[in-house]
Amino acid sequence: MGTVTPRSVLRYETWTLQPDREPDAEAVLYARQCVGDGETSPSSEDFAEPQNWVLRHCGQSPSHHTYREIITRPWRTWRRT
Repeated sequence: MGTVTPRSVLRYETWTLQPDREPDAEAVLYARQCVGDGETSPSSEDFAEPQNWVLRHCGQSPSHHTYREIITRPWRTWRRT
């Protein structure tokens, strides 16, 4: 019948996932989205700017009371040795 040879080698490794805080990491960005109409604020590194957008938006649309916070945060993985 022939010789049996391994078809693959499994190697288990431990990986870590964490927010990327390296000096060259992408910036953390904040935005808000109106649940009522789906309109979204511009993204900003300053969380107060999207917050101000919400206040302006609800002033223009008084029936819109619910918003989502959208945070874009860079993450990185690395293998533990």
